[in-house]
Amino acid sequence: MPNFPPYGQLAVKGKYLVQASNNQPVQLRGMSLYWSQWEHGDEFVLKKDESVPVFFSAPFYNADTVNALKCSWNSNVVRAAMGVESDKDSVGYLDNKQAELQKVEAVIKAAIAAGIYVVVDWHDHRAQYHLDPAIEFFKTISAKYGNYPNIIYETFNEPIDASWSSVLKPYHLAVIAAIRANDANNVIVVGTPNYSQYVDEAANDPITAYGQINIAYTLHYYAGSHRQDIRNRAITAINQNLPIFVTEYGTVNCYGNGPVDTDESNKWWNFLDQNKISYINWSIADKDEGSAALKPGTTAQQVGDNSKTTTSGQFVKKKLVSQHNGVSC
Repeated sequence: MPNFPPYGQLAVKGKYLVQASNNQPVQLRGMSLYWSQWEHGDEFVLKKDESVPVFFSAPFYNADTVNALKCSWNSNVVRAAMGVESDKDSVGYLDNKQAELQKVEAVIKAAIAAGIYVVVDWHDHRAQYHLDPAIEFFKTISAKYGNYPNIIYETFNEPIDASWSSVLKPYHLAVIAAIRANDANNVIVVGTPNYSQYVDEAANDPITAYGQINIAYTLHYYAGSHRQDIRNRAITAINQNLPIFVTEYGTVNCYGNGPVDTDESNKWWNFLDQNKISYINWSIADKDEGSAALKPGTTAQQVGDNSKTTTSGQFVKKKLVSQHNGVSC
């Protein structure tokens, strides 16, 4: 049975994410899963004599992980990162639609059952070239789950080499139209230029179609690389009343590695909390890299085990556990 998420139906009012019933600003704070098609521990084999890849389930795209994030990590949101493209080591949505869709749907169903929010992320750097598949994907998700207040749509993870006004804005409008045909209310978060860092460019030419109803703008940062210069861009956007949602941040450098930058991470958290901006950490994965929250070899059943967390995982979990995120178990 579904459980109502902490703040019920969400909306966007001015620069804030709010509880729709009373227009009070709220924050979502939690964890992102790793790229669905590259999740450590998966195996994908596209044999020459087969048209469909062999698929083995992603180890953290399941209810065990979602429940641990709620009950042990005190997360009120989880992000499912739909891997779109393929490479020599992995097969994404474009080539393995049903398998990747099943992974994301497993997380959506688990989040609804647990009573937390779920960001459904089109995890792509070149989504402008994959408009039709993106529309198809979000039509499917919005038709099946758009009546649940748990759902948040993220239409384009991190655009690269794409102009906001001439490329990204038209892309978002097309995907938003597909979602709104099925779901008039749930929040949509749209990617911004340069790996979703240049929110100020979007603030200069915001989306005004659909009455701007429940649309927010993505900001990503990695504390070891992105500092006051990116916060200054965010301040510019905030001063123009742009609603910002940090759907992905890291405590390390922008390559997902290096040591945890505790000083800059704390500066970022303070900035986001002061401005009532939601934030989701990258990532719940057992990959051998600095941004991974879990040690190599960790299973979904061990996500709540403190001995299995990395330096970054320990740091982020301590922060989440200290907060009032509206969840209880």
